[in-house]
Amino acid sequence: MDNSSKLIFNLFFTFLILLSSGSVLKSQSIGTLRGFVTDSLNGEALAYGNVFIEEIARGSSTDAKGYFIITGIPAGKTYSVRFSYVGYQSKNLDIEILPNKITHVDVSLSQSALEFQTIEKIGEKIIEKNETDIGLERISIKELEYMPKGVETDVFRSLQYVAGIQTIGDISSKYFVRGSPSNQNLVLLNGSIVYNPFHALGLFSVIDPEMINSIEFYKGGYTAEYGERVSSVMKLVTKDGNKNNFGFRSSTSFLTTKVLVEGPIPDGSFILTGRKNYSNKVLSNFFDNKNAPFNFYDASFKLNYSNPNFIPGAKFIVHGFLSNDEVDNDDIRKEDFSWDNKVFGIKWFQVYDSPLLSELGLSLSSFNGKVEPNFSSTKPKRNEVTDIGLHLDFTYIYDSGDELAAGLSIKSVKTKLELQNVYGAVSDISESGANISLYAKYKLMRFEDFGIDAGTRLNLAGLTKNGNFFFEPRVSTTYNIFPFFKLKGAWGIYQQEVATIFNENEVISLFEPWVILPDYLEPTRSTHYGIGGILNLTDNIELSAEGYYKITKNLPVINDAKKTEDEDDLLSGTGESFGGEFLAKYTTQSFQFNASYSLNWAYVQVGEYIFYPRYDTRHGVNVSVDYHFGDNWVASIVWLFSTGNPFTEINGYYEKLIIQDPHDGWSIFNSYIPYSILRSKNLGRLPEYHRMDVTLSKSFNISFVKFSIAASIINVYDRKNIFYFKRDTGERVNMLPFLPTAVLKVEL
Repeated sequence: MDNSSKLIFNLFFTFLILLSSGSVLKSQSIGTLRGFVTDSLNGEALAYGNVFIEEIARGSSTDAKGYFIITGIPAGKTYSVRFSYVGYQSKNLDIEILPNKITHVDVSLSQSALEFQTIEKIGEKIIEKNETDIGLERISIKELEYMPKGVETDVFRSLQYVAGIQTIGDISSKYFVRGSPSNQNLVLLNGSIVYNPFHALGLFSVIDPEMINSIEFYKGGYTAEYGERVSSVMKLVTKDGNKNNFGFRSSTSFLTTKVLVEGPIPDGSFILTGRKNYSNKVLSNFFDNKNAPFNFYDASFKLNYSNPNFIPGAKFIVHGFLSNDEVDNDDIRKEDFSWDNKVFGIKWFQVYDSPLLSELGLSLSSFNGKVEPNFSSTKPKRNEVTDIGLHLDFTYIYDSGDELAAGLSIKSVKTKLELQNVYGAVSDISESGANISLYAKYKLMRFEDFGIDAGTRLNLAGLTKNGNFFFEPRVSTTYNIFPFFKLKGAWGIYQQEVATIFNENEVISLFEPWVILPDYLEPTRSTHYGIGGILNLTDNIELSAEGYYKITKNLPVINDAKKTEDEDDLLSGTGESFGGEFLAKYTTQSFQFNASYSLNWAYVQVGEYIFYPRYDTRHGVNVSVDYHFGDNWVASIVWLFSTGNPFTEINGYYEKLIIQDPHDGWSIFNSYIPYSILRSKNLGRLPEYHRMDVTLSKSFNISFVKFSIAASIINVYDRKNIFYFKRDTGERVNMLPFLPTAVLKVEL
């Protein structure tokens, strides 16, 4: 390590020591209020709820752990503090604030008997007017349950209803954010990376929503604590498990059976979940009524422990996640697939006798996948990823409400990829590296109508030799120009040193392996610009708009012209995307209407050649209506529209002789198979896509058992949306037809 790196390390740890020593001078006339807000029935954290002190009109929101802290409160008085969360009964407590003391209060809220408001977006920060959260979407589990379902509730499929997100229609839950490839999206499960978060070749996510407590999704412009990807961040936090009683939950759809077991343990709780497909009949609708030979499962666990007699203010978490997919085709002319994810982690969350928080985490994430071509035209691939990470984060909150945060991340990553290209050239790409990065940021929150979050990441050591000592400065801000109008903006630089290898000429990308970028390429680096505004016309009507521009350099692109093993596998390109998103929302106690429009452009340039990437979707419209009839009946209607995606057209064919050895002797198999000759990349455009989905759901109790049932119809008016044209025959393949589905859930 050079002298400059050592100096930065010394300054960083000196800063941490000063924070943890609690030596910051405090006024004797102020105090601090902090605590946790949880569900009274099961003890689960109520993320993004609100805490408000009536007398001084100040408040805060709970974080993903249900934790809140309000500093700088005039001491020596008793205040009326209101705790509220959408769908729960609010609670008012009289709390005395002592001078130079931290008053800790844990509050449990009861679910409201009248569940009218459960269709609203849980966790919108109605108190912190100066919150710097441009590009941030929060999706509640309640929202997921009420949304129309492809087959069952899915975390990633819910993103198709978010403005600025493009998907591959009905066939895949893979998503593209603001004109960027899917491999630039970071998916964090309890802070650990999930490398391939998809089941059944991308049809469904591996994340079972039954285990999720909160979802935050950043479409861009995210702040300095997030690294490793250059487009978006999805932050998923799982449930802790019922701290009061043992519980069992089971649900069945046309595709899978799921179980959940939870309950208390001494000084803590646990939760176990599992999901397994039992029938592939419904999946044939995704593949033009052809056989869909998928087998998959996923499972998760989480243990929580907190004992004030052991370490006061500490909470320990052990979590794990497993998923596996197998695609075994009976037809020898079709390829087989298999892949699995493993994620394990340990976390230590700590609050101190000062407005200081810390979190220490250790994680292991791995991915293994392979493609067996058999006698198809697909080339063999094998991919292995191992990611071991350690992170340490500190946050100090000043009496003014400002926040100072800093963190250290140490990561070791190994990737191995074996593949062939169309000319038969073999590539064996094995890389390993270690990343050491620091971040620090200051969040100015002392002014009611103005907030700013400014900071930077510093990559001291990169996974590649070209990623060392690189700064990623970032800033986001908000300003309430008028009580009814808020202006927001963000700018930032981001670096990524791993990527998936995908071919733009493939009709659908079935397998995208991960690699550390080779040393002959620079790390991918992106600069984000964003600006937006929110206009509250009335208490019920909100209009918002966001514009963005992204320039991404050193974008890895497959070298289609490679003919020998000595040539480079990847080339460096430049990506550019820009556009705008517009949203109108009308909300009452039992009714919610949302309408959004997005306008996007995306380009990729490699050398002198410029083309539209497959995720370039020009226009998109989403309209949704949710209505709560009372007595736990909820109806939802969604209409989606988008212009067609680019694709590479066929110019002609040639025939290839196929020989196989089915048993002991060589034989000619099916004589010749046609192979397509392609035109220039992505010059064609598919027709426009649109469909309407509806869902009706009801929950009720019989004795001590709670039942929930949801019935959905996908593509109500049976729109014939094209998926692709088969290149060997020219046959048109459509997406989902009119498709009714249902989910039954039983909870003890």
